[in-house]
Amino acid sequence: MSDLEAPLRPKRKKIWVDYFVQFRWIIVIFVVLPISFTLYFLTYLGDIRSESKSFKQRQKEHDENVKKVVKRLKDRNPKKDGLVCTARKPWIAVGMRNVDYKRARHFEVDLSAFRNVLDIDQERMIARVEPLVNMGQISRVTVPLNLALAVVAELDDLTVGGLINGYGIEGSSHIYGLFSDTVVAYEIVLADGQLVRATKDNEYSDLFYAIPWSQGTLGLLVAAEIKLIPIKEYMKLTYKPVVGNLQELAQAYVDSFAPRDGDQDNPEKVPDFVETMIYNPTEGVCMTGRYASKEEAKKKGNKINSVGWWFKPWFYQHAQTALKKGEFVEYIPTREYYHRHTRCLYWEGKLILPFADQCWFRFLLGWLMPPKVSLLKATQGEAIRNYYHEMHVIQDMLVPLYKVGDALEWVHREMEVYPLWLCPHRLYKLPVKTMIYPEPGFELQRRQGDTSYAQMYTDVGVYYAPGPVLRGEQYDGAAAVSRLESWLIENHGFQPQYAVSELNEKNFWRMFDAGLYEQARRKYGAVGTFMSVYYKSKKGRKTEKEVQEAEQAILETPDAEAC
Repeated sequence: MSDLEAPLRPKRKKIWVDYFVQFRWIIVIFVVLPISFTLYFLTYLGDIRSESKSFKQRQKEHDENVKKVVKRLKDRNPKKDGLVCTARKPWIAVGMRNVDYKRARHFEVDLSAFRNVLDIDQERMIARVEPLVNMGQISRVTVPLNLALAVVAELDDLTVGGLINGYGIEGSSHIYGLFSDTVVAYEIVLADGQLVRATKDNEYSDLFYAIPWSQGTLGLLVAAEIKLIPIKEYMKLTYKPVVGNLQELAQAYVDSFAPRDGDQDNPEKVPDFVETMIYNPTEGVCMTGRYASKEEAKKKGNKINSVGWWFKPWFYQHAQTALKKGEFVEYIPTREYYHRHTRCLYWEGKLILPFADQCWFRFLLGWLMPPKVSLLKATQGEAIRNYYHEMHVIQDMLVPLYKVGDALEWVHREMEVYPLWLCPHRLYKLPVKTMIYPEPGFELQRRQGDTSYAQMYTDVGVYYAPGPVLRGEQYDGAAAVSRLESWLIENHGFQPQYAVSELNEKNFWRMFDAGLYEQARRKYGAVGTFMSVYYKSKKGRKTEKEVQEAEQAILETPDAEAC
């Protein structure tokens, strides 16, 4: 058996859950999709109502809501009440990780009112927004102004708070870094009810650097100021097919955006947007985009493709046509390009509704897509949830760019998941060591894509049912995820915490750096008030006793040991 050949596995006997999953599309069509569409519409009306208010009115409402949060925290009795959590229902989160920490007794703080775009400052090029503002909402406000967030995550429902406290990436991250790297200031309510504004150069700079990836365990985010960039009306997108083995596909992907002469900051050589999709072990399509004006897009001979229409082919399938017809170029309206993966949830829509990509469905019912992830989770039940943990993969592997080929080969051997999504991002060398950080000495190696101030990483998005599951073979999903995590630790990679994790506490802190985070927890009173990021990310149910004992152990640990 060659290194890339997947192991042979015995056939798996089907159980009742398999049949329920197979015919789950009935519930999705008749229950989930109609409710999803209704919720999307009501949310849209709420957003329009918010946008119609003056800046002064929105700011007044924001200040009143912050006062409620402050009062709520100050009313908490640490001896009687549980640890602080938001009042958001566990199934509402977009991520696939079960929000099991809310099963333990906890003290709820309602942040549901924090869903407004507070200000678009075109002079400072800053958007000031509340944490529940999602990507569809912010792009609807900014794009007509020929402005956008520097990093606009693809799925409409992803919120600012989740992308900051967790993880966010886009095709522009090879220029601007992760979503949290584009934040200028955080407004945080600390454990004692104090409202502070943290920036990289004020007295709360340590908190500023500690917040990303902390999962909201240092304080409650009530607003953020985020960098805006000028944009144009269209994205000129080039689709380039690539053929070869996985290492050759990886190199073609690297060459699509990283000049071999190291001139990574030259806009003439580096595109505005980058992504690659690997469709099988020998074929992929590299896509590079550059902003283009309306005048350019409408020139004679140029093709405009409005991919946002409900009846259009799903984007990943449209891109795949380049494998047959060769390289081609088209112009996509910028906002539609930003949200190109929303309608089919990348390619997860194919598993949820196997026929939803067919012409008849797209024309008749495509306007109902996509189903809300939160409703899919709310209607799945415990047995279905456990089934997906074992028989389905939704993971992102953040790996150094020069190791992308190795990561692709590992995924092929262990999971056989296709398509795969590749998206590069800078990992900056910061004044302090944060939870995720570049490899020590990377700047001396001068590898392709790196600069003196940032190492280039890549997100390898692994989303679908593994090959063995599709073939009806036995498959241990938990063991595969555990091996994935071990591989990431060995290769200085990182696993976003929205995903299901098998890490124990020791290995969690081998993957991430605890130093600054734990210092900030102690300094700002988060210990004993908010659950630690490990316990919040940990798989499985958390009992109140388990969580309280973990927090007490931290309180009893001397500061020197914690660092």
